[in-house]
Amino acid sequence: MPKAKRPDTLRIATYNIQKCIGLDLRRRPERILQVLGGIKADVAVLQEADKRLPPRPAALPHFLVEETGWQAADLGGAGSLGWHGNAVLFRNAVRLRAKGHIALPGLEPRGAVWVELDTGLGVVRVIGAHLGLTGRARREQMHALARAAKHDDAAVVLAGDFNEWSRGQVLEHIAPALKFLPPRPSFPALRPLGALDRIAHCKRLQAVAHGVHGGRPAHIASDHLPVWADLRAV
Repeated sequence: MPKAKRPDTLRIATYNIQKCIGLDLRRRPERILQVLGGIKADVAVLQEADKRLPPRPAALPHFLVEETGWQAADLGGAGSLGWHGNAVLFRNAVRLRAKGHIALPGLEPRGAVWVELDTGLGVVRVIGAHLGLTGRARREQMHALARAAKHDDAAVVLAGDFNEWSRGQVLEHIAPALKFLPPRPSFPALRPLGALDRIAHCKRLQAVAHGVHGGRPAHIASDHLPVWADLRAV
C-alpha cells in the first residue's frame, strides 16, 4: 500500500478496471472503489470504465463514485462514465476547469481524454489513454498524444494503459518532452509480467515516489494492477 503522501504533492493513479469484472468473473464496482480508496490518490485515470456495447453504460455507477467521495469529469454520453472507456475521477481539493477528447488513429475504436484541473500544484492537464493492440497503431496514437501534451499553459501528465510490452524506450522516443516513470509490471494482476500501465509528466513536475498497488483486493478486482505516482512542482 502506498505511504501517506507529502502535503506538497499530487497523487495520480492509472487503473484499467476491466469494466469492474474481477478475476473471479464477478462484476463488483464497489471492489474497484475499495482499491482506489487504498491508493489514496487525488486523481484517478481509468480505462475500461464503461461497458462495451452501445449505449456504453458506466460499469462504475455514478452514484457509487459520488458516495465514496469522488467526482467524475463529464466526458461521455448519457449514462457513460468516460469516452471510449477512458474516465477521470478526482477528489479532495482538486477542481475541474476544462475537459475534452483526443481522437486517436487506428482501425480499432480508440480515443483519449484530457482534463485541466486546479490542484495544489497549480493547473495540471491530465491526459488519459488506452492504446491499441498493434505496434503500428500504438506508435501513431502516441504521436497524437505527444502533440496533445505540448501545452504551455499548464503542467502535463499522461497516464493510461499503453499496451506496450517492449522494455525498450518506445514511448519515450515518440514523446521526448515527457518523462516516463520507470516501468513496473502491472499485468496480469496475479503474476505481473508486463509494464503496460504507465505515467509520464512534463518538466514542470517531478516524481518523488511511484509504484504499483498490489494489496488486497487489487490482486483480484481487475486483470491489471493500478499504478500511482506522487508529483510535485519543480
